[in-house]
Amino acid sequence: MTSKTMIEAKNISKHFERKIALSSLSFSIKQGEMVALIGPSGAGKTTLLNSIAGLVPIHSGELLIDSKPIATYRKGKIFAKKVGVIRQQFDLIGSIAVIHNVLAGRLADWGLFKSLFSLLVPQEKELALYALERVGLADKMYEITSTLSGGEQQRVAMARLMVQKPEVILADEPVASLDPARAEDVLAMLIKIISKEKQTLIASLHSVEYARKYFTRIIALKNGEILFDLPTEKVTDNLLADLYRLKEQE
Repeated sequence: MTSKTMIEAKNISKHFERKIALSSLSFSIKQGEMVALIGPSGAGKTTLLNSIAGLVPIHSGELLIDSKPIATYRKGKIFAKKVGVIRQQFDLIGSIAVIHNVLAGRLADWGLFKSLFSLLVPQEKELALYALERVGLADKMYEITSTLSGGEQQRVAMARLMVQKPEVILADEPVASLDPARAEDVLAMLIKIISKEKQTLIASLHSVEYARKYFTRIIALKNGEILFDLPTEKVTDNLLADLYRLKEQE
C-alpha cells in the first residue's frame, strides 16, 4: 500500500515587492517522509514553510494539502489536524504553566469557552501528562514556562504538537537557538516521536550535518529555487559546495 501525498506544490511562486522569494517550485511529499530544507540565509526556506502553514499566500501556482487546495481549508479544527508548526522561538506563553502551553494544542478542537475554562481548571489533563512524559517533562507540568531552559521549552512545544496531532509538522529552524548538545537531543526526540506517529516532517535547518544524520530526503533551496531534491544518501559534498558558494565566486 503506497503512502498518500500530503504536500504537493505545482509551480508555486511568491514575491515580496520586487524580491522573488519562491520561483516556480514543484515537489510532492508523501505521508511519513522526513524532509530537510537546507540552503543559504534568504533562500526561501521560511517563506516556503509559512506558505504550507497557510500564513503566507502564494502568488501563483497550486499548493495542495492532502490533495485539497490550501485555499479551501478554513482555519480551525480541520486545518489544525493537517498542519502544525514548531519554531526556534517556541511560540509559548512564558507567564503561564507548562500544562496550559501543552493544552494550547487542543484550542482548535475545544472552542472559546472550554479553552478559557481550561486556564482555570486544566481540561484533558491526562493527555497533557502523557505528552509531557514522552518528552521527559512530566515533573515540570505546573512550573511557569519561562523558568525552563531553552531545550525544555522546545520540548514543551513538541508536547503541544503531540496534543494537536497534525498529520504534517513544519519545523522552522527548531533547534537553532539551542547549544549543540541540547539541539541534538531535541532533534533526535522530535524525529523519534514523529516516526512513531507516522507523521510527516518538513524542517528547515542551518546544519547540513543534522540534515544528513536525521532526515531521509533533502530539498536544497537557493535564491528561491530548488537546486536539488534528493534522497539523503545521494547528496554529495560537491552539491553542497554549489549550494553554499557565494555569488562572487559563481
